[in-house]
Amino acid sequence: MAAKVRPVEYFYAIVEDRPGEAYSFLQKLASAEINLLAFNVIPLGLEKTELVLFPEDTGRLARAAERLGLLLRGPHRAFLIQGDDELGALVNLHRALADAKVNVLSSSGVTDGRGGYGYLVYVRAEDFDAAARALGV
Repeated sequence: MAAKVRPVEYFYAIVEDRPGEAYSFLQKLASAEINLLAFNVIPLGLEKTELVLFPEDTGRLARAAERLGLLLRGPHRAFLIQGDDELGALVNLHRALADAKVNVLSSSGVTDGRGGYGYLVYVRAEDFDAAARALGV
């Protein structure tokens, strides 16, 4: 299977860096039946943590966040890439971006243990359209 590339929107929230903060936040989202395509946690110094949410339905997340009193920043855009886990799976994706003169700001990926992978790619907002063209979306 060729890689499936799709643009996704994400939001982030800043929480206190304490045990249970991500749990509490995720529990609220689960109770509101928010399905996440991806989730990431990034430390911001010693006292704050950034929770990055990639919802399946951005409108539903926005409505739930307002109802639950959750402060979200966004939406921002990134790319979610999914494909078969094989040696060099990301090479052509990065080559296409490099050829388009698009810098990857950040990325993260994981294999699913069943022969597939998921990969998130962040680019500058002003490079998003060029990146989308380079990636064929």
